[in-house]
Amino acid sequence: EYHLKGNMENHTTVTEFILVGFKSHPGSQLLLSILFSTMYVVTVVGNACMILIIRMDSKLHTPMYFFLENLSILDICYSSVITPKAALTFSLGRRIISYNGCASQMFFFSLFGTTEAFFLAVMAYDRFIAICNPLLYHIIMNRRLCVFMVVGSYLSGCINCTIQTGFTFSLSFCGPKEINHFFCDVPAVMHASCSNTLVNEIVMLAVCGSIIVGTSLVVFISYGYIIITIVQMPSAESKRKAFSTCSSHMLAVSLFFGAVFFMYAQPGATSSPDKSNTISMLYTVVIPMLNPFIYTLRNRDVKWCLKKLLKRKGFFS
Repeated sequence: EYHLKGNMENHTTVTEFILVGFKSHPGSQLLLSILFSTMYVVTVVGNACMILIIRMDSKLHTPMYFFLENLSILDICYSSVITPKAALTFSLGRRIISYNGCASQMFFFSLFGTTEAFFLAVMAYDRFIAICNPLLYHIIMNRRLCVFMVVGSYLSGCINCTIQTGFTFSLSFCGPKEINHFFCDVPAVMHASCSNTLVNEIVMLAVCGSIIVGTSLVVFISYGYIIITIVQMPSAESKRKAFSTCSSHMLAVSLFFGAVFFMYAQPGATSSPDKSNTISMLYTVVIPMLNPFIYTLRNRDVKWCLKKLLKRKGFFS
């Protein structure tokens, strides 16, 4: 069952891994498959609708919705790296993933995950400028800066995923190796190695920790200023309006950073596989699915544009 090949130093190297996440619940495999498949369809449809609404209505051609559209594209990519493979794994019981397949899954997962953290920080900065410097908003948040921020987020993602994947796959994997996860996440693959992983754990903690702390600091400082500004607003209506544009983003940020911090920014992140399987399911599968709903249901502009679009198509009289 395991394909092993001997290398030049006469010890065996792994050419594939076995994903054993959630295997301890044999009766729930079909249920997990249906759950993952449904979540994936909802994620793709929800985010695609978000992109379509933003593209089709010129009222939404603002920096905030430019970032939101990019977040939706990112969430589709992010979810596509993990969820379909996981759903197939549960339904067909095909838990084998090739060495190269595992490395590329880790690479793209780290790329999109890191980029999402930077996007959320960029979106918090955008809300900070909109509420704290409304008169200068269109001058500061010009098209050039918006594009620069999106490209910068992806470049940061590229740097992190190259470091994470490079360091993890420089470890030795000897003999048949099981990964206690439903995808090739960095801590789980590291755990399956027969090398000393201390340096890798330090690198992961330093790089991921600095990204999480850096991006979440931008978010917290931005929202600190936003809350102070909202509190000082004279009318209740302007307070309510300002708060409603931020509340959805605050919810998305809390969910994402809470889960990611739990996974990567604390020592011994690799120690509890079952707990980490559940937590990583939250930010890899659930959050990309929830984002379009969080932003749509809490947003009057999007709801208004959606109604207008449905009216035009004849769904509403």
